[in-house]
Amino acid sequence: MKRLLIVYHSMTGAAEQLAAAAAAGARDEPEVETQFVRAAGAGVDDVLAAHGYLFATPENLATMAGLMKDFFDRVYYPALDRVNGRPYATIIAAGTDGTGAARQVQRIATGLRLREVAPPLVVRNGAQTPEEILAPKTVPASDLELARELGAALAAGLASGIF
Repeated sequence: MKRLLIVYHSMTGAAEQLAAAAAAGARDEPEVETQFVRAAGAGVDDVLAAHGYLFATPENLATMAGLMKDFFDRVYYPALDRVNGRPYATIIAAGTDGTGAARQVQRIATGLRLREVAPPLVVRNGAQTPEEILAPKTVPASDLELARELGAALAAGLASGIF
């Protein structure tokens, strides 16, 4: 059985909601086991055991969240040259941009020699003020559906051997 690892970090709930929607979509595929793990609790054993990955993070100060970067720092060298060619996708929960975090994940994944199988899904909530940025988020159903479709597509690709 194939395994999809979904690693996420969330501060205000948006990235977690998107990652959970992706996991729900992936779990519709009976031939794929979906592992849903917070970045702080994910490790190299999880990465090595997976056949594909979905990384979900908020964009903070034009980069991925620090705890997501910590995850990559902890697994990068132990996984290097051991996950070559495995598929991945990214979800970014952002205020008004998201491209900085997406580029940062892409650079790390390129170094790990992972294969991007979908463009980054960047979901923007438009938050601009400190109060809006720090407030708990509720992701619109239309954006959750996009995340669900991404998770389902990753799982279907793993199950069918496309990835």
